[in-house]
Amino acid sequence: MSIPANYRFADSHEWALDNGDGTITIGISDHAQELLGDIVFVDLPEVGDEVTAKSEFSVVESVKAASDIYAPASGEIIAVNEALEDEPEIINNAPYEGGWIAKIKLSDAAELDELLDAETYGSSIEA
Repeated sequence: MSIPANYRFADSHEWALDNGDGTITIGISDHAQELLGDIVFVDLPEVGDEVTAKSEFSVVESVKAASDIYAPASGEIIAVNEALEDEPEIINNAPYEGGWIAKIKLSDAAELDELLDAETYGSSIEA
């Protein structure tokens, strides 16, 4: 399982990609989608919603279970991946590319420093 080196990760298996313009793109890790199995539904947040780091903002449902998705950082939802409404399995096929869930305009970029780097995250899921 490859973990992109430029991504940051929450303990709860969400990833954040710093877009370099005060926004992040977020989704769930390859490890998380493997644990969930075949994803059949994603409850997307609304553009304009304010989210707080470590608070639930979405739900991903698979044939096995429903899993709350937590914001890795605080801010405003500025985009959602509407393709997931018709093809939630994109998360299974491309968790780090096409399977992103939302984009957030950060209210405090320093919160990204609290997330795990790829190497630390990789070690945590191997344990």
